[in-house]
Amino acid sequence: MLKLNVEMSRTLASASFHSLNTISNWSATLAASPRFSPQSRPSHFHFTPISHYIKKLSSVLAMDSSKAGSVKELPVGLDEATEEEYASQSKLLQEITSISSIDKAWTFKSDSGLVSQAMFSISQPNLLANKKRKFMLSTSISKESNNNVNFQWTPFPVEMAGVSIIVPSPSGSKLLVIRNPENESPLQFEIWSSSQLEKEFQIPQSVHGSVYADGWFEGISWNSDESLIAYVAEEPSPPKPSFDYQGFKKGATKDKECSSWKGQGDWEEEWGECYAGKRQPALFVINLNSGKVHAVKGIVKSLSVGQVVWAPPVEGTDQYLVFVGLYVLRFTYDWLICFHSIKSLQIPIVNCAEDGHFPGLYCSSFLSKPWLSDGCTMILSSYWHSCQVILSVNVLSGEILRISPADSDFSWNVLTLDGDNVIAVCSSPIDVPQIKYGCFDKAINSTAWHWLNVSSSIFRCSEKVMSLLSSHQFSIVQIPVKDVADCLTKGAAKPFEAIFVSSKKNDAPDPLIVILHGGPHSVSLSSFSKSLAFLSSIGFSLLIVNYRGSLGFGEEALQSLPGKIGSQDVNDVLTAIDHVIEKGLANPSKITVLGGSHGGFLTTHLIGQAPDKFVAAAARNPVCNISSMVGITDIPDWCYMEVYGSNGKSIFTEAPSAEHLTHFYNKSPISHISKVKAPTLILLGAQDLRVPVSNGLQYSRALKDRGVETKVIVFPNDIHGIERPQSDFESFLNIGVWFKKYCK
Repeated sequence: MLKLNVEMSRTLASASFHSLNTISNWSATLAASPRFSPQSRPSHFHFTPISHYIKKLSSVLAMDSSKAGSVKELPVGLDEATEEEYASQSKLLQEITSISSIDKAWTFKSDSGLVSQAMFSISQPNLLANKKRKFMLSTSISKESNNNVNFQWTPFPVEMAGVSIIVPSPSGSKLLVIRNPENESPLQFEIWSSSQLEKEFQIPQSVHGSVYADGWFEGISWNSDESLIAYVAEEPSPPKPSFDYQGFKKGATKDKECSSWKGQGDWEEEWGECYAGKRQPALFVINLNSGKVHAVKGIVKSLSVGQVVWAPPVEGTDQYLVFVGLYVLRFTYDWLICFHSIKSLQIPIVNCAEDGHFPGLYCSSFLSKPWLSDGCTMILSSYWHSCQVILSVNVLSGEILRISPADSDFSWNVLTLDGDNVIAVCSSPIDVPQIKYGCFDKAINSTAWHWLNVSSSIFRCSEKVMSLLSSHQFSIVQIPVKDVADCLTKGAAKPFEAIFVSSKKNDAPDPLIVILHGGPHSVSLSSFSKSLAFLSSIGFSLLIVNYRGSLGFGEEALQSLPGKIGSQDVNDVLTAIDHVIEKGLANPSKITVLGGSHGGFLTTHLIGQAPDKFVAAAARNPVCNISSMVGITDIPDWCYMEVYGSNGKSIFTEAPSAEHLTHFYNKSPISHISKVKAPTLILLGAQDLRVPVSNGLQYSRALKDRGVETKVIVFPNDIHGIERPQSDFESFLNIGVWFKKYCK
């Protein structure tokens, strides 16, 4: 028997005839009401069995079952308006994300020599599988007499499911397909002809680990008669100690046994971010006739190899391999710079380029076959201020020519050569990539290249996306340096650049997103970016700043930044923002900022140093506290070189002093956190080795502690780049919704 107040019983009886939402509200009110104390107990009671109310409530539930189905549960932190914004933006982002990309291309001459064959390796994000879908598309190329070129594409691409690497043979008659395992299974090498699988080899991991498909170490090369393939793979793991039910088992083992388990053994240093699990790249050769694999002898253990190629054959001599060898250096960050220097050994460093002149070679990779038929001219892509351009380099005379159009602000990237002709792609922030065919008439002028359009459906996108992109415009803006008197070199005093993307409409400017690249020694190019195309398509102008220290502007501008991070680069960004405001291109009350890595370092610095400038911010894996990062990052030397400049290398230590830690802290965004006002979105990869997740989490907790509106999203399986398809999609969708919320 339950004693209820008459008033309460009436309320309950009345409420039982309302909808479920009303009952829920009543329950919440009751739960929030004060408890009855003995002193405040009512004097009048009505005795009613609780079963009476249970029966009534059951009948109401039955009556309102149709309404119950319409009760909507929203994801945590969302209201209905925000959910609608997510739904609307995600449709557009999905359309833009689905645009394909060309990863590599190869060409082969036909037997007649009149027609070339080409293969294109293409990728497209597969959001449901959270992987990149890879496929191949082939074409035949014929040059016509009227200076046109004809590409005859196969009707459909062929998907390469489960494939890690593909490399056609020099003749184009065979295709090597490598499948790296995701566990301890053997690696799979397949040799395909034009119509069938010819050979298949299973290589156990006791011979070697996964074949390297990463940019720095990747190298797979067929020899001239196509009987041998040289490649770089992970050296087999050393034997581990074994244990069974009796304890330690004598004799280390590499294999699993059901009655024992392998111990961990000694910890070994890995190559760091993007190379997790990679310890020692080594050189191997497989004989396609016998299937035998052998490690190349005579390479010292301390040398890590990569980018292997067979030397041209010479009759009567042995076959030789040429490769890049990298000694394991104390400075990982310095290794990257040294590697660049090795690449550009024949090209003089340009300290300060005159306007319109070659600013130096900034090339991250070469074609496997970069040479023209003269044997001394190579074709490559390089950064030239805010553009990527195509260069011809004569290694004998030293002559360097820009062969992509000099009057174009688009970015150009060479894919492969077709004899003495070039197959490339060009694009801009508002133009999806387009294939171009470059050629010149030797009889007229060998330096005058002309570029032909190639019809292709590879980069096809919806009419809606094309319409949105065509409603925008872009320009590359010169930004004068403030405080020129403080510049130590001529190159540091020269203007830097920003890429400005805006709507073509003539009324009030759209809200502005300031985009900041990482590095800091990298560059934002005037090429097509799906994520930035999405942000401009939802109603934002973009100011993409290449502050001093970016690649492509000469050595003096590049070297002006180390030792001045957090001040010179921050001031450059503020100068660029003021420049577009003064030109009437941006509304000063609707400015947001977005950056990743060092761009996140700048983002969090800016909202602290200029707290009234920004209405919202978003940072991806930002460097927020160098004093805590230095002890746990995979590049502690970066902290010293960027904070201390040229002295950083000599004072570097794995045990920073209290003085060093104080200096690191004072150079960090967290030192300005008390001034931050802008609502901040922080996106973090939990597997990040470069800027470990604790850096961003500490900063976000400090913001919340000070009452700043903060949202944190952690992607559990992502590294520094947050590039897995689902993570990249969710990241930029949240950025779009976040900025829209604060730019109304």
